[in-house]
Amino acid sequence: MNRSSIRLAVLFLAALITLPGYAQKSAILAGHLIDTETGTATADQIIITEHNPENGRSEILAIGSDIDIPDDAEIIDLSDQWVMGGLVDAHDHLGITYKEEPESWYYYYTIISDSTPLRAIQSMSTGFQKLASGFTIVRDLGNNGLYADTALRQAIEMGWVPGPTMINSGIIIGAFGGQLYETPEREDTVYPEYLNADTDDEIVKAIRRNIHYGAKVIKVCVDCQAYPYTVEQLKLFVSEAANAGQKVSGHVQTREGARRAIEAGLWSLDHDNALDEELHAMMAEKGIFRAGTETPQADFMRPMSDERWERRVRMLRDAYDQGVPLVFSTDADYYIPGFNRGELTIEFIRTWEAAGIPAADILKVMTWNGYRISETEDSRGPVKVGYAADIIATADNPLEDINALRDVRFVMKDGKVFKKDGVVEPLDFFHNGPVFGWRKR
Repeated sequence: MNRSSIRLAVLFLAALITLPGYAQKSAILAGHLIDTETGTATADQIIITEHNPENGRSEILAIGSDIDIPDDAEIIDLSDQWVMGGLVDAHDHLGITYKEEPESWYYYYTIISDSTPLRAIQSMSTGFQKLASGFTIVRDLGNNGLYADTALRQAIEMGWVPGPTMINSGIIIGAFGGQLYETPEREDTVYPEYLNADTDDEIVKAIRRNIHYGAKVIKVCVDCQAYPYTVEQLKLFVSEAANAGQKVSGHVQTREGARRAIEAGLWSLDHDNALDEELHAMMAEKGIFRAGTETPQADFMRPMSDERWERRVRMLRDAYDQGVPLVFSTDADYYIPGFNRGELTIEFIRTWEAAGIPAADILKVMTWNGYRISETEDSRGPVKVGYAADIIATADNPLEDINALRDVRFVMKDGKVFKKDGVVEPLDFFHNGPVFGWRKR
């Protein structure tokens, strides 16, 4: 074969690889591959991944130090980096951003002023920012207007826009008033931010409505009003969600509400203010996840008293010592000048460091425990053969210094490179139609 023939063959192969329906392979040369579950790293590994542009599905085909690299694979050289599965934020609200000006940190005004279409566009932006910081999975737990969270999840799954895998809740369900304090003249302002559900029949209907409109987890305000749900009502939440194969996340803000949620067997308790040593012991015994949303104390954050900060750090350490299943969760649904949403999310590691939790264990919380609460641990998250190809990398070792996660240099989502050498490369993620299929429910 002459030189011209060889060149034509190479060009033909390159064109063929980019044709729709042709599986695209990558070979990642990982200098250090971290198993975040065990906190160990293996040097000089090759990871073969495949992305199917026809349906958006990906798979890790092989991992090893001495494996054959397919001739048609793109070589990705991360030989000087620390490679691992993506990070998880187990509690955020992508479709809302409240702020000091003009709302004075009161999101009641935000939800009145911002329409659901605007919040859907906003959620795409915040999800994009989270992914750029290495968060490949987000539990999006309400405060998204009229199902902007479902719209974003569908758009991501259809291949329309880039974003993390979303475990979304739809509209938060609560007793009359949700988390708001309305006036009699405008008592319907609670909708669509919350679904009022006071009777057993209303609870069942609210759960089914959310599931019908695309929720993947049920979110309940356990005790947001003076009339918290009873243990029996919370058990109804659990059983009705389980009937559709789903779990229940509980917003708790009082000790009694938290105790009832634990007794009822909710999947996770969200927010830390109401939790104490005794409740932690109960949660550890039942294996209930603690999504504490531990906001750090810092000059640039919203003001927090020293007493509250010290209690927050002490209770996080107590939960860790007692073996409560911990997840990294932020509730970072506000605007801090100088930070995008992904950068703001990473700042929450300050609290975990203040609690004296070892870096390897923080990394496990941010990855493996996040996969478990999201129920993806058997298909997505860990870097294992047969799993979805979601992979990130840092320049330094996060097992020794968790702050290495402040500089995520590489992000692969579903087998496609989203960020490389610290630069986001998003263009191939955007399409003028849902290329991975229509009408994703």
